[in-house]
Amino acid sequence: MAMRRNNRLLEWLLCIFMVCAFSVYAVSGQVRYSIPEEMTVGSFVGNIAKDLGLEPQRLVAGRARVFTAGDSEYLILNREKGQLLVKERMDREQLCLEISACSFSFDVILENPMEMFRVTVEILDINDNSPVFPKKEIELEISEAVLPGALFSIESAIDQDVGANTLQKYVLNPTDHFNLKIQGRLDVTENIEIVLQKPMDREKTKHHYLTLTAVDGGDPRRSGTVQIHIVVLDANDNAPIFSQATYKASVVENAGKGTLVTTVSATDADEGSSANIEFYFEHATTTIRELFTIDPISGEVKVVGDIDYERNKQFRIKVKAKDNGGLTNSCGIVIDVIDMNDNTPKITVMSFSSALPEDSVPGTIIAMINIQDLDSGDNAKVSCSIDRNLPFKIESALANYYNLVTDSVLDREQTSEYNVTITAVDGGYPPRSSKKTLSLKLSDVNDHAPQFQQESYDAYVFENNASSLSFYSVNATDADWGPNARVSYFLEDGSLNGAPLSSYVTVNSDSGGLYAVKPFDYEQIKSFKIHVKAQDGGSPPLSGNVTINIFIKDENDNAPQVLYPVQTGGSLGAEMVPRSADVGYLVTKLVAVDVDSGQNAWLSYKLQKVTDRALFEVGLQNGEIRTIRQVNDKDAVNQKLAVVVEDNGQPSRSAVVNVNVVVADSFPEVLSEFTDFTVDREYNDNLTFYLMLALAVVSVLFIFSIIALITVKIHRWRQNRLFYKYAANLPVIPHHPPVYPDGTMGTLQRVYNYEVCGTTDSRMSDVKFARPCSQNTLVDVSRMGTMQRERREQEDGDVSEEQKPPNNDWRFTQQGQRPGPSGAGPHPEGAGGAIVGTGPWPNPPTEAEQLQALMAAANEVSEATATLGPRYNAQFPMQHVPDYRQNVYIPGSTATLTANPQQMMPQPALQGPPQAMPQVDVPNAAQTPASKKKSTKKDKK
Repeated sequence: MAMRRNNRLLEWLLCIFMVCAFSVYAVSGQVRYSIPEEMTVGSFVGNIAKDLGLEPQRLVAGRARVFTAGDSEYLILNREKGQLLVKERMDREQLCLEISACSFSFDVILENPMEMFRVTVEILDINDNSPVFPKKEIELEISEAVLPGALFSIESAIDQDVGANTLQKYVLNPTDHFNLKIQGRLDVTENIEIVLQKPMDREKTKHHYLTLTAVDGGDPRRSGTVQIHIVVLDANDNAPIFSQATYKASVVENAGKGTLVTTVSATDADEGSSANIEFYFEHATTTIRELFTIDPISGEVKVVGDIDYERNKQFRIKVKAKDNGGLTNSCGIVIDVIDMNDNTPKITVMSFSSALPEDSVPGTIIAMINIQDLDSGDNAKVSCSIDRNLPFKIESALANYYNLVTDSVLDREQTSEYNVTITAVDGGYPPRSSKKTLSLKLSDVNDHAPQFQQESYDAYVFENNASSLSFYSVNATDADWGPNARVSYFLEDGSLNGAPLSSYVTVNSDSGGLYAVKPFDYEQIKSFKIHVKAQDGGSPPLSGNVTINIFIKDENDNAPQVLYPVQTGGSLGAEMVPRSADVGYLVTKLVAVDVDSGQNAWLSYKLQKVTDRALFEVGLQNGEIRTIRQVNDKDAVNQKLAVVVEDNGQPSRSAVVNVNVVVADSFPEVLSEFTDFTVDREYNDNLTFYLMLALAVVSVLFIFSIIALITVKIHRWRQNRLFYKYAANLPVIPHHPPVYPDGTMGTLQRVYNYEVCGTTDSRMSDVKFARPCSQNTLVDVSRMGTMQRERREQEDGDVSEEQKPPNNDWRFTQQGQRPGPSGAGPHPEGAGGAIVGTGPWPNPPTEAEQLQALMAAANEVSEATATLGPRYNAQFPMQHVPDYRQNVYIPGSTATLTANPQQMMPQPALQGPPQAMPQVDVPNAAQTPASKKKSTKKDKK
């Protein structure tokens, strides 16, 4: 017991010494360690970081790990300390069997960047196995006739240790009859024999007992013993002899059971039963007994198990032949295993990045791959490939190591995921292959900006919308993925009518919906543009723009406005209809507008109240009020019409206009009817103040205007006096008037003048006809220098003409006068016909006096007409009343007094009653009376 404890203590001391004394060296990026077998789990093997020249942080950052091609991992890596530790207890005899040099290799792999280091670990043998004999007792039958020097084979002992720890010597005890003889090396080829030293006498000693001890070279030494029992027999002096000392054979792996490997043969010189030989395996291991068998009679060696070249490439078997006399002999059999291509290449992915950025440059390492084929020769030559259509390629790094790298530019938007199938094919016949598929996903890079489907969009929204109303939505797409494809919408800066666009419209940053901040008014804003920016969530972000045209759609939110007749709270105008008016007589025309658009601005007119004996009707579309029957005595003189102006909106809106119509034949009747109109004299105090202030301002301006006008007139009169003074003695060029189609000389119709009686109350004004104003209206402007002489000639003459009423065209004629460019006309006395170009005008007034008289008369008549209605005719029924300031021709001058066309248009609503402002317009020069007659006819039409 004490010896066993000492032996164990010595063994542990030896292990500790060998661990401390192991050698470490690095060659070409490789590290080699030597460690003893049977180390406990967790034992320190080496500092891999220090031996490789790496920082311990590199092991942690690179996620260092141990990669073993086989199924077992005997060592483990501690990243934090950079140490290799024993993970599994290692038995050299189990790992390497009979191989003396026992080692295994593995790889240490680092990532970011990828690195690989080869580590080889040599397992040193310790003396943990004692020599063992196959049997505890050996029985030999030796004939007494055997002469000294005869050799008897003994089964050798087995020591699984190697080197100095294996079997070193044998010791035989006692040695009085036998001695020990060893031939060859102390391995499977050794031949242990005992030699007979002196003859045996069966009659003296029938049994002899020997002790054979096998001793190894370990420290401490280990030994094993076997008892040899010798039975002395009668004489048998010839042992079997093999035909060959060593038999060589070969067998293919995976050979079928019963396959004949080889046949051994032996002969015995004896006869009889002593010549019967029996064959058997000597010292056969468990593996040999499982794979082979030998026929004891024929000596045939056959396969009984599954032979694998990858496990055993060669077998060495010792065969023994024994005859009936107990004599034996031995021979050896060496069986070589022939490799077959029965192993497919094994693909092992040592490192793989399953997510790869799409902007990776060509040559980026994606995966590190190890491919092994357990076969040998051409069967182990492996070629690796992938699909050529993929943007990747395989590069060979070391023997049996490959890198999968990118071969071209990647685009995730075209292909977001790749399935890379790696194919490994060996060089056997037939070849064997294996495949492994790697799923690679491309991570997105923000390389696409948001895109709208159109460059611009049209959005429509009704006016008077509710605040925060969503009326449109835009959408932009981004070909990227994840946060890079998350689109946000922003309204770009801008202004509308001096206010920022954000005060009108806002956009939802997530959905792209457009919302109205406040109600729109079509009458103020009909359309406007905004610019929306779509921005992704990448870094840096990318953006795209789009223009949105926003159109405001009209709603019927405005009622019609009546422009004519003007509706005020004061005096109301009236339209006069003569009692002799025909059916369809145009009384007046209503003018109304609607600030809406489209159908909402289509107006229709209709009477609000229609009696059975209605006298008037209104045009549905044009607003013209006409008579529908003849006027009779039962009709009221003063009639009030209520006309409804309605638009075409849904729902429709309307306005009511009151029209006063007076049925009368003369102006006094109209005035008498006006006295019945009620006047609203309840004025607001503030309004009265503003009216008085405006009246005062207008009066002051009017006074200054009159002063300025008088000053200008006096200045022009003085200039004319000087001109006529020097022009009086100029010769007069006779002028012959043109001949008109009637064959007579051209005549100008008699012109009548009006005498206007105006009062402060325009309703009480009166207009009546006066004598013909041919003497004081028409002026020979070209003969203004001889006005005194003409006045004297007029006093001597006697002019008496009959007054004629004006015609329907409101033209005024003067009989017997044919004015020409020079103002010539018939002689005042009428004797002797007309004197062309020489006759003076009787009592000609000055030009300033004529202009003032004409303009004053026109203003009074225009004011009266504006109060009574545009169709008022004081005495003669007519539908179109001309402006009293139109087409007034001054004889001897090229000027014609014409009213401003703008004053003939209806006045806008809500601006007070219209006022006639006379203006003098000078048309093209040299207008002849003939042209004036044609224009007069056109006006009449």
